[in-house]
Amino acid sequence: MTKSRSKFALSRRTMLRGVVGGSTVTLALPLLEAMLNENGDALAGGGALPSRFMTWFWGNGAYLPNFEPAQVGPTWSLSPALAPLAPVKDYVNLVTGMRNPCPTKITHHEGMCVFSGYDIEVIQCCKAFNSHMGGPTIDQLVADVIGMDSLTRAIHVGMDQKTSTADGGTTLAALSHRGMNLPEYPMYNPQTVWTLLFGNFNPKDDKELRLGIVGAVKEDINRLKGRLGSVDKNILDSHLDGIVELEQKINTAPPACMPPAQPTETNPDIPNQPLDVVHDVMADLIVKAFECDITRVASVLFHLGASHFHFWMINQGAYENHNDNSHSGGDAGGRYTAAVVFCMEQLSKLAQKLLAATDPTGGTLLDSTIIYASTDCGVGWTHSINRQPIILLGHGRNKLKYPGIHYQAVATTASDLASGSPTTAGNTSNVLLSVLQAYNASATSVGDLSNGAGSTTPLADIKA
Repeated sequence: MTKSRSKFALSRRTMLRGVVGGSTVTLALPLLEAMLNENGDALAGGGALPSRFMTWFWGNGAYLPNFEPAQVGPTWSLSPALAPLAPVKDYVNLVTGMRNPCPTKITHHEGMCVFSGYDIEVIQCCKAFNSHMGGPTIDQLVADVIGMDSLTRAIHVGMDQKTSTADGGTTLAALSHRGMNLPEYPMYNPQTVWTLLFGNFNPKDDKELRLGIVGAVKEDINRLKGRLGSVDKNILDSHLDGIVELEQKINTAPPACMPPAQPTETNPDIPNQPLDVVHDVMADLIVKAFECDITRVASVLFHLGASHFHFWMINQGAYENHNDNSHSGGDAGGRYTAAVVFCMEQLSKLAQKLLAATDPTGGTLLDSTIIYASTDCGVGWTHSINRQPIILLGHGRNKLKYPGIHYQAVATTASDLASGSPTTAGNTSNVLLSVLQAYNASATSVGDLSNGAGSTTPLADIKA
Protein backbone atom coordinates (compact mmCIF):
# COMPACT_ATOMS: atom_id res chain seq x y z
CA MET A 1 0.00 0.00 0.00
CA THR A 2 1.34 3.42 -0.94
CA LYS A 3 2.06 5.66 1.99
CA SER A 4 -0.05 8.82 2.06
CA ARG A 5 1.90 12.01 2.67
CA SER A 6 0.62 15.29 4.05
CA LYS A 7 0.30 18.16 1.57
CA PHE A 8 1.77 20.49 4.17
CA ALA A 9 5.42 21.05 3.25
CA LEU A 10 8.28 22.63 5.15
CA SER A 11 11.47 24.13 3.83
CA ARG A 12 14.67 22.36 4.94
CA ARG A 13 15.77 25.81 6.18
CA THR A 14 12.75 26.29 8.44
CA MET A 15 13.83 27.47 11.89
CA LEU A 16 12.03 27.73 15.22
CA ARG A 17 12.38 31.26 16.56
CA GLY A 18 12.16 32.82 20.00
CA VAL A 19 13.60 35.62 22.08
CA VAL A 20 16.18 35.34 24.84
CA GLY A 21 17.42 38.46 26.60
CA GLY A 22 15.93 40.68 23.91
CA SER A 23 17.74 38.84 21.13
CA THR A 24 16.13 36.58 18.55
CA VAL A 25 17.40 33.01 18.63
CA THR A 26 16.76 30.18 16.22
CA LEU A 27 16.68 26.40 16.49
CA ALA A 28 17.24 24.30 13.40
CA LEU A 29 14.68 21.55 12.89
CA PRO A 30 15.62 17.93 12.27
CA LEU A 31 14.99 16.48 8.83
CA LEU A 32 11.20 15.92 8.91
CA GLU A 33 8.92 14.01 6.58
CA ALA A 34 7.24 17.30 5.65
CA MET A 35 10.60 18.55 4.31
CA LEU A 36 10.91 15.70 1.81
CA ASN A 37 9.33 15.03 -1.55
CA GLU A 38 6.74 12.32 -2.21
CA ASN A 39 9.43 9.62 -2.45
CA GLY A 40 11.38 10.83 0.56
CA ASP A 41 14.62 10.99 -1.45
CA ALA A 42 14.89 14.77 -1.91
CA LEU A 43 13.81 17.99 -0.26
CA ALA A 44 10.24 19.17 -0.81
CA GLY A 45 11.47 22.20 -2.74
CA GLY A 46 13.23 19.96 -5.23
CA GLY A 47 16.75 20.31 -3.84
CA ALA A 48 18.85 17.22 -3.36
CA LEU A 49 19.94 15.99 0.05
CA PRO A 50 23.62 16.82 0.61
CA SER A 51 26.05 14.36 -0.98
CA ARG A 52 29.82 14.17 -1.36
CA PHE A 53 32.33 12.93 -3.92
CA MET A 54 35.99 12.03 -3.94
CA THR A 55 38.57 10.74 -6.41
CA TRP A 56 41.50 8.64 -5.16
CA PHE A 57 44.59 7.54 -7.08
CA TRP A 58 47.35 4.97 -6.78
CA GLY A 59 50.10 4.58 -9.38
CA ASN A 60 51.35 1.86 -11.74
CA GLY A 61 48.30 -0.38 -11.96
CA ALA A 62 48.34 -3.84 -10.38
CA TYR A 63 49.46 -7.42 -10.89
CA LEU A 64 46.08 -8.42 -12.30
CA PRO A 65 46.11 -12.14 -11.33
CA ASN A 66 46.22 -11.03 -7.69
CA PHE A 67 43.84 -8.11 -8.19
CA GLU A 68 40.81 -9.26 -10.20
CA PRO A 69 38.38 -11.50 -8.26
CA ALA A 70 37.34 -14.75 -9.88
CA GLN A 71 33.64 -14.25 -9.08
CA VAL A 72 31.34 -11.66 -10.64
CA GLY A 73 27.98 -10.22 -9.69
CA PRO A 74 26.70 -9.70 -6.14
CA THR A 75 28.33 -12.81 -4.62
CA TRP A 76 31.91 -11.95 -5.43
CA SER A 77 34.83 -12.39 -3.03
CA LEU A 78 37.72 -10.04 -2.44
CA SER A 79 40.98 -10.92 -4.18
CA PRO A 80 44.30 -10.96 -2.28
CA ALA A 81 45.12 -7.42 -3.40
CA LEU A 82 41.68 -6.15 -2.37
CA ALA A 83 41.53 -7.96 0.98
CA PRO A 84 41.98 -4.73 3.02
CA LEU A 85 38.56 -3.56 1.79
CA ALA A 86 36.81 -6.29 3.80
CA PRO A 87 35.44 -3.92 6.52
CA VAL A 88 33.63 -1.88 3.82
CA LYS A 89 33.02 -4.55 1.16
CA ASP A 90 29.26 -3.97 1.04
CA TYR A 91 30.01 -0.42 -0.12
CA VAL A 92 32.31 -1.56 -2.95
CA ASN A 93 31.31 -1.72 -6.61
CA LEU A 94 34.32 -3.11 -8.49
CA VAL A 95 34.67 -2.67 -12.26
CA THR A 96 37.29 -4.75 -14.09
CA GLY A 97 38.09 -5.83 -17.63
CA MET A 98 37.33 -2.37 -18.99
CA ARG A 99 39.13 -0.65 -21.85
CA ASN A 100 40.37 2.90 -21.39
CA PRO A 101 39.62 4.48 -24.80
CA CYS A 102 42.25 7.25 -24.64
CA PRO A 103 43.48 7.60 -28.28
CA THR A 104 46.98 8.98 -27.59
CA LYS A 105 49.48 6.73 -25.82
CA ILE A 106 52.88 7.77 -24.45
CA THR A 107 53.05 5.49 -21.33
CA HIS A 108 51.26 6.17 -18.01
CA HIS A 109 49.80 9.54 -19.11
CA GLU A 110 46.96 8.03 -21.16
CA GLY A 111 45.82 6.06 -18.13
CA MET A 112 44.75 9.27 -16.42
CA CYS A 113 41.94 9.59 -18.97
CA VAL A 114 40.08 7.14 -16.74
CA PHE A 115 39.34 10.17 -14.56
CA SER A 116 38.10 12.42 -17.38
CA GLY A 117 37.10 10.76 -20.64
CA TYR A 118 39.37 13.19 -22.54
CA ASP A 119 42.46 12.50 -24.60
CA ILE A 120 45.83 13.84 -23.44
CA GLU A 121 47.55 16.69 -25.26
CA VAL A 122 51.18 15.79 -25.98
CA ILE A 123 53.53 18.75 -25.53
CA GLN A 124 57.16 19.51 -26.23
CA CYS A 125 58.89 19.88 -22.92
CA CYS A 126 61.96 19.02 -20.94
CA LYS A 127 61.44 15.31 -20.26
CA ALA A 128 60.98 12.12 -22.25
CA PHE A 129 57.16 12.02 -21.90
CA ASN A 130 55.13 15.22 -21.56
CA SER A 131 51.41 15.97 -21.75
CA HIS A 132 48.48 17.96 -20.41
CA MET A 133 45.06 16.56 -19.58
CA GLY A 134 42.66 17.31 -22.42
CA GLY A 135 39.58 18.26 -20.40
CA PRO A 136 37.95 18.46 -16.96
CA THR A 137 38.15 15.49 -14.62
CA ILE A 138 35.07 13.90 -13.07
CA ASP A 139 35.54 15.62 -9.69
CA GLN A 140 35.32 19.01 -11.39
CA LEU A 141 32.09 18.05 -13.16
CA VAL A 142 30.61 16.92 -9.85
CA ALA A 143 31.87 20.06 -8.09
CA ASP A 144 29.97 22.13 -10.67
CA VAL A 145 26.81 20.46 -9.34
CA ILE A 146 27.37 20.20 -5.57
CA GLY A 147 30.50 22.21 -4.83
CA MET A 148 28.83 25.61 -4.71
CA ASP A 149 26.66 24.60 -1.76
CA SER A 150 29.64 24.54 0.63
CA LEU A 151 32.24 27.07 1.79
CA THR A 152 35.04 25.50 -0.28
CA ARG A 153 34.20 24.24 -3.79
CA ALA A 154 36.72 21.37 -3.62
CA ILE A 155 39.93 20.33 -1.86
CA HIS A 156 42.90 18.57 -3.48
CA VAL A 157 45.59 16.77 -1.47
CA GLY A 158 48.61 14.59 -2.14
CA MET A 159 51.16 12.52 -0.23
CA ASP A 160 53.95 11.27 -2.52
CA GLN A 161 56.37 13.95 -3.73
CA LYS A 162 58.78 11.65 -5.63
CA THR A 163 58.12 12.90 -9.16
CA SER A 164 59.28 10.93 -12.17
CA THR A 165 62.43 12.08 -13.97
CA ALA A 166 60.91 10.91 -17.26
CA ASP A 167 57.46 12.51 -17.12
CA GLY A 168 56.60 16.19 -17.55
CA GLY A 169 53.54 18.33 -18.08
CA THR A 170 50.48 18.41 -15.85
CA THR A 171 48.70 15.11 -16.58
CA LEU A 172 50.52 13.08 -13.94
CA ALA A 173 51.30 16.01 -11.65
CA ALA A 174 47.67 16.55 -10.62
CA LEU A 175 44.66 14.30 -10.20
CA SER A 176 42.13 17.09 -10.66
CA HIS A 177 41.95 19.28 -13.78
CA ARG A 178 39.45 22.06 -14.54
CA GLY A 179 40.16 21.75 -18.25
CA MET A 180 42.99 21.44 -20.75
CA ASN A 181 46.21 22.57 -19.06
CA LEU A 182 44.25 23.74 -16.01
CA PRO A 183 45.55 21.49 -13.23
CA GLU A 184 44.45 21.74 -9.62
CA TYR A 185 47.77 20.84 -8.03
CA PRO A 186 47.42 18.94 -4.76
CA MET A 187 48.51 20.37 -1.42
CA TYR A 188 51.07 18.15 0.28
CA ASN A 189 51.33 19.82 3.68
CA PRO A 190 48.48 18.91 6.08
CA GLN A 191 48.97 22.21 7.89
CA THR A 192 48.24 24.08 4.64
CA VAL A 193 45.11 21.97 4.13
CA TRP A 194 43.99 22.67 7.69
CA THR A 195 44.44 26.42 7.16
CA LEU A 196 42.37 26.38 3.97
CA LEU A 197 39.55 24.35 5.49
CA PHE A 198 39.48 25.52 9.09
CA GLY A 199 41.68 28.60 9.38
CA ASN A 200 38.70 30.96 9.10
CA PHE A 201 36.09 28.57 10.42
CA ASN A 202 34.79 29.89 13.73
CA PRO A 203 31.78 27.98 15.05
CA LYS A 204 29.73 30.05 17.46
CA ASP A 205 29.35 28.54 20.93
CA ASP A 206 27.10 30.92 22.84
CA LYS A 207 26.32 28.92 25.96
CA GLU A 208 23.73 31.29 27.38
CA LEU A 209 21.66 31.35 24.23
CA ARG A 210 21.90 27.60 23.81
CA LEU A 211 20.77 26.97 27.38
CA GLY A 212 17.72 29.21 26.97
CA ILE A 213 16.68 28.22 23.50
CA VAL A 214 14.11 25.52 24.34
CA GLY A 215 12.01 27.82 26.48
CA ALA A 216 12.32 30.67 24.02
CA VAL A 217 10.93 28.73 21.09
CA LYS A 218 8.15 26.88 22.94
CA GLU A 219 5.38 29.01 21.45
CA ASP A 220 6.77 28.54 17.95
CA ILE A 221 7.02 24.79 18.57
CA ASN A 222 3.35 24.52 19.56
CA ARG A 223 2.30 26.52 16.51
CA LEU A 224 4.28 24.26 14.22
CA LYS A 225 3.05 21.02 15.82
CA GLY A 226 -0.53 22.03 15.09
CA ARG A 227 0.29 21.89 11.35
CA LEU A 228 2.19 18.60 11.33
CA GLY A 229 0.99 15.06 10.87
CA SER A 230 1.35 12.47 13.62
CA VAL A 231 4.62 11.08 12.24
CA ASP A 232 6.30 14.48 12.18
CA LYS A 233 4.91 15.38 15.60
CA ASN A 234 6.58 12.31 17.03
CA ILE A 235 9.85 13.16 15.28
CA LEU A 236 9.72 16.73 16.56
CA ASP A 237 8.88 15.61 20.11
CA SER A 238 11.80 13.20 20.01
CA HIS A 239 14.06 15.94 18.69
CA LEU A 240 13.03 18.31 21.50
CA ASP A 241 13.47 15.59 24.12
CA GLY A 242 16.99 15.21 22.88
CA ILE A 243 17.60 18.95 23.10
CA VAL A 244 16.43 19.01 26.71
CA GLU A 245 18.87 16.22 27.49
CA LEU A 246 21.60 18.08 25.66
CA GLU A 247 21.03 21.15 27.81
CA GLN A 248 22.56 19.21 30.68
CA LYS A 249 25.69 18.57 28.63
CA ILE A 250 26.21 22.03 27.14
CA ASN A 251 28.70 23.12 29.77
CA THR A 252 31.16 20.46 28.62
CA ALA A 253 30.15 19.63 25.05
CA PRO A 254 31.82 21.53 22.17
CA PRO A 255 29.88 22.61 19.06
CA ALA A 256 29.08 19.77 16.66
CA CYS A 257 31.56 21.06 14.10
CA MET A 258 34.38 22.21 16.30
CA PRO A 259 37.46 22.45 14.01
CA PRO A 260 40.20 19.94 14.74
CA ALA A 261 43.51 21.04 16.15
CA GLN A 262 46.07 22.03 13.55
CA PRO A 263 48.08 18.89 12.73
CA THR A 264 51.77 18.70 13.55
CA GLU A 265 52.54 16.69 10.41
CA THR A 266 54.05 18.78 7.56
CA ASN A 267 54.97 15.98 5.08
CA PRO A 268 58.49 17.14 4.22
CA ASP A 269 60.05 15.84 1.00
CA ILE A 270 62.42 13.35 2.61
CA PRO A 271 63.77 9.99 1.30
CA ASN A 272 61.36 7.88 3.37
CA GLN A 273 58.10 9.79 3.35
CA PRO A 274 55.49 8.29 5.73
CA LEU A 275 52.72 8.17 3.14
CA ASP A 276 50.36 6.25 5.40
CA VAL A 277 50.77 8.70 8.30
CA VAL A 278 50.22 11.71 6.03
CA HIS A 279 47.21 10.07 4.38
CA ASP A 280 45.68 9.36 7.77
CA VAL A 281 45.95 13.03 8.76
CA MET A 282 44.60 14.23 5.41
CA ALA A 283 41.71 11.77 5.63
CA ASP A 284 40.74 13.08 9.06
CA LEU A 285 40.72 16.65 7.73
CA ILE A 286 38.58 15.75 4.71
CA VAL A 287 36.10 13.73 6.76
CA LYS A 288 35.70 16.58 9.26
CA ALA A 289 35.27 19.06 6.38
CA PHE A 290 32.55 16.81 4.90
CA GLU A 291 30.92 16.52 8.31
CA CYS A 292 30.89 20.29 8.82
CA ASP A 293 29.83 20.89 5.18
CA ILE A 294 32.91 23.04 4.54
CA THR A 295 33.46 21.12 1.31
CA ARG A 296 31.72 18.28 -0.51
CA VAL A 297 34.34 17.38 -3.14
CA ALA A 298 37.92 16.18 -2.74
CA SER A 299 40.72 14.49 -4.68
CA VAL A 300 43.46 12.39 -3.10
CA LEU A 301 46.70 11.67 -5.00
CA PHE A 302 48.09 8.93 -2.76
CA HIS A 303 51.18 8.29 -4.82
CA LEU A 304 52.12 9.53 -8.25
CA GLY A 305 51.67 7.89 -11.63
CA ALA A 306 54.78 6.15 -12.98
CA SER A 307 55.62 6.10 -9.28
CA HIS A 308 59.24 5.83 -8.24
CA PHE A 309 58.35 5.69 -4.57
CA HIS A 310 60.18 3.10 -2.50
CA PHE A 311 57.64 1.50 -0.19
CA TRP A 312 60.13 1.29 2.64
CA MET A 313 57.36 0.55 5.15
CA ILE A 314 56.65 -2.86 3.62
CA ASN A 315 59.67 -3.71 1.48
CA GLN A 316 62.33 -3.61 4.16
CA GLY A 317 65.61 -4.64 2.55
CA ALA A 318 64.22 -4.48 -1.01
CA TYR A 319 65.74 -1.45 -2.64
CA GLU A 320 63.81 -1.42 -5.91
CA ASN A 321 61.37 1.43 -6.21
CA HIS A 322 57.74 0.82 -7.11
CA ASN A 323 58.30 1.63 -10.78
CA ASP A 324 60.98 -1.08 -10.96
CA ASN A 325 58.79 -3.62 -9.18
CA SER A 326 55.80 -2.90 -11.41
CA HIS A 327 58.00 -3.11 -14.53
CA SER A 328 59.58 -6.46 -13.66
CA GLY A 329 57.37 -8.44 -16.03
CA GLY A 330 55.54 -10.16 -13.18
CA ASP A 331 54.93 -9.69 -9.49
CA ALA A 332 58.58 -9.01 -8.53
CA GLY A 333 58.58 -11.69 -5.89
CA GLY A 334 55.31 -10.38 -4.45
CA ARG A 335 56.58 -6.83 -3.96
CA TYR A 336 54.36 -5.37 -6.70
CA THR A 337 51.22 -6.79 -5.06
CA ALA A 338 52.46 -5.87 -1.57
CA ALA A 339 52.58 -2.20 -2.57
CA VAL A 340 49.06 -2.36 -4.02
CA VAL A 341 47.80 -4.02 -0.82
CA PHE A 342 49.38 -1.18 1.13
CA CYS A 343 47.50 1.32 -1.05
CA MET A 344 44.23 -0.55 -0.57
CA GLU A 345 44.78 -0.43 3.20
CA GLN A 346 44.87 3.36 3.05
CA LEU A 347 41.78 3.52 0.82
CA SER A 348 39.97 1.23 3.24
CA LYS A 349 40.94 3.39 6.22
CA LEU A 350 39.51 6.45 4.47
CA ALA A 351 36.24 4.65 3.76
CA GLN A 352 36.04 3.41 7.34
CA LYS A 353 36.47 6.97 8.64
CA LEU A 354 33.54 8.06 6.46
CA LEU A 355 31.52 5.08 7.70
CA ALA A 356 32.16 6.08 11.32
CA ALA A 357 31.15 9.72 10.75
CA THR A 358 27.51 10.78 11.04
CA ASP A 359 25.78 12.60 8.23
CA PRO A 360 23.79 15.62 9.50
CA THR A 361 20.65 14.28 7.80
CA GLY A 362 21.02 10.74 9.14
CA GLY A 363 23.08 7.72 8.23
CA THR A 364 26.82 7.86 7.69
CA LEU A 365 29.03 9.98 5.47
CA LEU A 366 29.91 6.89 3.44
CA ASP A 367 26.21 6.46 2.63
CA SER A 368 26.12 9.93 1.09
CA THR A 369 29.53 9.71 -0.64
CA ILE A 370 31.02 8.06 -3.72
CA ILE A 371 34.79 7.51 -3.86
CA TYR A 372 36.05 6.90 -7.40
CA ALA A 373 39.44 5.17 -7.18
CA SER A 374 41.69 4.08 -10.02
CA THR A 375 45.22 4.06 -11.34
CA ASP A 376 47.23 5.00 -14.47
CA CYS A 377 47.38 1.61 -16.18
CA GLY A 378 46.15 -1.95 -16.02
CA VAL A 379 49.54 -3.65 -16.39
CA GLY A 380 52.59 -1.82 -15.07
CA TRP A 381 55.42 -3.28 -17.15
CA THR A 382 53.75 -2.72 -20.55
CA HIS A 383 51.86 0.45 -19.52
CA SER A 384 48.77 -1.23 -20.99
CA ILE A 385 45.47 0.48 -20.25
CA ASN A 386 43.61 -2.76 -20.98
CA ARG A 387 41.54 -3.98 -18.01
CA GLN A 388 42.22 -0.78 -16.09
CA PRO A 389 40.38 -1.31 -12.77
CA ILE A 390 37.96 1.10 -11.11
CA ILE A 391 36.89 0.86 -7.46
CA LEU A 392 33.75 2.68 -6.34
CA LEU A 393 33.19 3.05 -2.59
CA GLY A 394 29.91 4.34 -1.18
CA HIS A 395 26.60 4.66 -3.01
CA GLY A 396 25.91 8.43 -2.94
CA ARG A 397 22.46 8.12 -1.35
CA ASN A 398 21.38 4.97 -3.15
CA LYS A 399 22.58 6.00 -6.60
CA LEU A 400 24.91 2.99 -6.96
CA LYS A 401 24.24 -0.64 -6.05
CA TYR A 402 24.36 -1.50 -2.36
CA PRO A 403 25.62 -4.04 -1.48
CA GLY A 404 28.00 -3.61 -4.36
CA ILE A 405 28.85 -6.00 -7.18
CA HIS A 406 31.87 -7.03 -9.23
CA TYR A 407 31.21 -6.04 -12.83
CA GLN A 408 33.60 -7.62 -15.31
CA ALA A 409 33.44 -6.30 -18.87
CA VAL A 410 34.78 -9.51 -20.38
CA ALA A 411 35.85 -12.83 -18.87
CA THR A 412 39.42 -14.02 -19.23
CA THR A 413 41.94 -16.56 -18.00
CA ALA A 414 44.69 -16.40 -15.39
CA SER A 415 47.37 -16.63 -18.08
CA ASP A 416 45.75 -13.79 -20.01
CA LEU A 417 45.68 -11.64 -16.85
CA ALA A 418 49.39 -12.31 -16.39
CA SER A 419 50.18 -11.23 -19.94
CA GLY A 420 51.32 -7.77 -20.85
CA SER A 421 48.22 -7.03 -22.93
CA PRO A 422 45.18 -8.81 -21.48
CA THR A 423 41.77 -9.11 -23.13
CA THR A 424 39.58 -6.08 -22.61
CA ALA A 425 36.17 -4.66 -23.56
CA GLY A 426 33.79 -1.79 -22.91
CA ASN A 427 34.65 1.81 -22.11
CA THR A 428 35.81 3.17 -18.76
CA SER A 429 34.05 6.45 -19.58
CA ASN A 430 30.75 4.60 -19.17
CA VAL A 431 31.60 4.37 -15.47
CA LEU A 432 32.34 8.11 -15.39
CA LEU A 433 28.91 8.83 -16.83
CA SER A 434 27.19 6.57 -14.27
CA VAL A 435 28.96 8.47 -11.49
CA LEU A 436 28.16 11.87 -12.98
CA GLN A 437 24.47 10.94 -13.26
CA ALA A 438 24.48 10.11 -9.54
CA TYR A 439 24.90 13.86 -8.97
CA ASN A 440 23.38 15.26 -12.16
CA ALA A 441 20.52 13.06 -13.37
CA SER A 442 20.16 15.11 -16.57
CA ALA A 443 23.75 14.47 -17.74
CA THR A 444 23.76 12.65 -21.09
CA SER A 445 27.47 12.47 -21.87
CA VAL A 446 30.92 12.76 -20.41
CA GLY A 447 34.31 13.42 -21.99
CA ASP A 448 35.22 14.00 -25.62
CA LEU A 449 32.78 12.27 -27.97
CA SER A 450 34.62 13.33 -31.13
CA ASN A 451 37.47 10.84 -30.73
CA GLY A 452 35.81 7.99 -28.85
CA ALA A 453 37.29 8.85 -25.47
CA GLY A 454 33.99 9.98 -23.98
CA SER A 455 30.66 8.23 -23.50
CA THR A 456 26.92 8.65 -23.87
CA THR A 457 26.20 5.22 -22.36
CA PRO A 458 26.26 4.84 -18.56
CA LEU A 459 27.18 1.48 -17.07
CA ALA A 460 23.71 0.44 -15.96
CA ASP A 461 24.92 -2.65 -14.07
CA ILE A 462 26.35 -0.61 -11.19
CA LYS A 463 23.45 1.81 -10.88
CA ALA A 464 20.90 1.27 -8.11
